[in-house]
Amino acid sequence: HVQLVESGGGSVQAGGSLRLSCTASDDGYSSACMGWFRQAPGKEREAVATIYWGGLSPYYADSVQGRFTISRDSATNTVYLEMNSLRPEDTAMYYCAADSVGPAAGPPTAGDFAYWGQGTQVTVS
Repeated sequence: HVQLVESGGGSVQAGGSLRLSCTASDDGYSSACMGWFRQAPGKEREAVATIYWGGLSPYYADSVQGRFTISRDSATNTVYLEMNSLRPEDTAMYYCAADSVGPAAGPPTAGDFAYWGQGTQVTVS
């Protein structure tokens, strides 16, 4: 079982920046693919960005492309999400996710990930 410990998040004005961090408890074998999802009230959980071990194959949702950057530190098995030019519509609970395989095909979905963090709130006003 992989534990994911998240940090970061908070409240910021539109146009501002935040950085989220998530550290996995394993050495990467069970968390080869890691990423961030978000869920706003009344909406489904959606993929924001994902990345594989070694920083390979980053994926971004169209809504965050060019504004968010996902990166990964293999030495500490930590994934980061740098969020710039934040908009009110980015307001949501952000969840870190991990899986030994990740999506088989197509955009990531919540069902592709076995392990989840507790979530961290991002509010943009």
